[in-house]
Amino acid sequence: MVGEYTRIAPDVKLGENVRIYAFVNLYGCEIGDDSRIGTFVEIQKDARIGKRVKVSSHAFICSGVTVEDDVFIGHGVMFINDKYPRATVADGAPQTEADWELVPTLVRRGASIGSNATVLCGVTVGEGAIVGAGSVVTRDVAPWSVVAGVPARFLRTVEQPLQEFQVSEEEVK
Repeated sequence: MVGEYTRIAPDVKLGENVRIYAFVNLYGCEIGDDSRIGTFVEIQKDARIGKRVKVSSHAFICSGVTVEDDVFIGHGVMFINDKYPRATVADGAPQTEADWELVPTLVRRGASIGSNATVLCGVTVGEGAIVGAGSVVTRDVAPWSVVAGVPARFLRTVEQPLQEFQVSEEEVK
């Protein structure tokens, strides 16, 4: 399902049963089966979204971000892919893609990132981890941990589920 007023470039790879709502901008990215992309979301080229991911409204997922399966991205979550952002180079000319280094970010399976969190580049949010709303993630988040604050700090561990995430028969093959 694709909402009205949605821009999906021809180079976007969509899985099956992807739900995309209005006022979304997607280009050069991949989105896995059964994922949901909320209103006012932008997902840039070379970003990869796994299966069964929910991206809530107003989120920004930039180039170089990989989101594995079963992840929740809250409202207004922002990802960063440049450690030293600048508008211009030394001589005042506008900066181009050749003038900066893309630093990848990884969100592991089953993680949840709360509303209005900012995830800086070069970090990994571990499997099953929870990032509190409004947090600024400046370093790796351990699997099955809860972090919150500015900068995000470890609060406690999350109890792991008794059985692993649901996996379809096709994925087992």
